Amino acid sequence: MDTIYALSSGLPPAGIGIIRISGPSASAALQALAGRVPEPRRASYASFKDPDGLLLDKGLMLFFPGPKTATGEDLAELHCHGGRAVIFAIQSALASLEGLRAATPGEFTRRAFANGVVDLAEAEGLGDLLSAETELQRRSAMTMAEGHLSRRCESWRKSILSLSAQVEAVLDFSDEEDVEELSPSFEQECEGLASEFREWLEKPSAERLKDGVRVVLAGPPNAGKSSLFNLLTDSEAAIITPIAGTTRDVLERPVALSGTPIIFMDTAGLHESSRDEVEIIGIARAQHALSQADIVLWLGTEGEGPQGAIEVESYADVPDRTRKGSACHLVSGKTGSGVDALKAAIVAIARQMLPNPGEVALNARQRQRIEEAHRSMMRAREALDLLVLAEELRQVRVSLDGLIGRTSTEDMLDGLFGSFCIGK
Repeated sequence: MDTIYALSSGLPPAGIGIIRISGPSASAALQALAGRVPEPRRASYASFKDPDGLLLDKGLMLFFPGPKTATGEDLAELHCHGGRAVIFAIQSALASLEGLRAATPGEFTRRAFANGVVDLAEAEGLGDLLSAETELQRRSAMTMAEGHLSRRCESWRKSILSLSAQVEAVLDFSDEEDVEELSPSFEQECEGLASEFREWLEKPSAERLKDGVRVVLAGPPNAGKSSLFNLLTDSEAAIITPIAGTTRDVLERPVALSGTPIIFMDTAGLHESSRDEVEIIGIARAQHALSQADIVLWLGTEGEGPQGAIEVESYADVPDRTRKGSACHLVSGKTGSGVDALKAAIVAIARQMLPNPGEVALNARQRQRIEEAHRSMMRAREALDLLVLAEELRQVRVSLDGLIGRTSTEDMLDGLFGSFCIGK
């Protein structure tokens, strides 16, 4: 197997650069660049030189013998200055060594997966951790990366194996006096597992946590949507004019409110009298955005918005204007009054749609596997034939194995690890 290397710290220039090396030639790489291999797991000061003896930099080096490493194989790190020229020179020196090559995106983590250091669910959590932009995303990803779902899956597998053993015992030894039928608790155990699967399927989705709760501002032309959009996103993204129909397309802006990921969407004014082809397209896109919205802020006539929409009166600063009922949010796109209260209300609703801090959120692939396990479990509960029952329990095990990556296709693994940064 090739030995791989990559910059694992931030892109230069930076105060420090960390170059990671993993594979059977990791110690040989240290010997070539530093003239020695340090004591395992102890940082050591060294001078890094190229094959011709030219000094490249001075810094720290570490060596971690496998298999108890981040990748499950010999691992080395070079801690050097983080300038572009330094990083390039050291990587060039590594590239000149036999058996070494630059790593591809996610290859370190893929080797960790292949060597049993992490399972698929933990690797997905690590990928989410790398891309986390809010505290809620970070805590959920950390919980997944630390193996919360994996441990639960192992517990489910042990229960399924126990149930399968009972069925096999009845099938194989039904003629023995001491093995005649399934235990009285068998049905309760099946129901308990099915119930657990249902509970996990009810958890908020990782996609909503990753992408953000979609909040759509909707209403007729000149209802104050764009002014409110700019206030909510603390930007000047939307063009504001007194001319009706200024907004022609859906404008999106992701923000984090109190650590909660939100996507605000400004839309074209909704009405049926337009003959402008571009505006008609904008209205159609606005209606599509409404159909995909998690939360709708309705700035039109009270009661005419989608069911469950938050009623907003956006012209609090305009005197003698007919107001909506007491249940609405009264805000001013001009002065900003009432916007903080509206933000707080949005966050409160959004958090009900997202996992609690530190709670696991299932992605689409994980949810599909648990759905498969749940369906097989339900069929097992209803099975009258023991052979059918045994097969359904086996299918549950197959789904759980797929959940943590014991059975995975190369295409799926390529897609997952290819989304990681180089050096991870």
